[in-house]
Amino acid sequence: MKTTPALLLIDIQKAFDDQAYWGGNRNNMQAEANAGRLLTHWRTQGWPVIHVKHDSSSPTSPLRLGQPGNEFKDEMKPIAEEPVFAKSVNSAFIGTNLQAYLEEQQIHTLVIAGLTTDHCVSTTTRMAGNLGFETYLVADASATFDKQGFDGQLYPAELVHHTALASLHGEFATVLTTDQVIDKITSKLALQS
Repeated sequence: MKTTPALLLIDIQKAFDDQAYWGGNRNNMQAEANAGRLLTHWRTQGWPVIHVKHDSSSPTSPLRLGQPGNEFKDEMKPIAEEPVFAKSVNSAFIGTNLQAYLEEQQIHTLVIAGLTTDHCVSTTTRMAGNLGFETYLVADASATFDKQGFDGQLYPAELVHHTALASLHGEFATVLTTDQVIDKITSKLALQS
């Protein structure tokens, strides 16, 4: 049976343009462009695209529902047939019917991209792997910000990004670049034909 992979785009929202709020010094400024390449490819192929957005319950968050930052970035806005799952925690599977939707649609493979690598992207990727989905995380279509540790030490965004990817690769997901994932998925589907 030919199984079509879904592209799962996580929290590509305007609030993440406010770098200072999230810790500053964002890495991978090409993440949205690469996610856009994935989105264009998936739409061209007619493959399923799923959007996730964060509706923060914090009264001061720019991701709070009704705030301009809650909106999807312009280049990543869903089109009519693409479902949107709203969450208020780090995982797209908690408090949503995403898992039931994927099972109903007989989707077994997920390609994940979005913001931020070490928070919602990582948490969703871990759960996807634990739930048994064949999971790919796109390294150059994700990004994060500097983080301050419990001891006050500042960790640069690039280090945080790569450490998060390293902890996921080979256990919860296969981490690939945009080009690699497009080639891999296209080849895999060609073999199933």
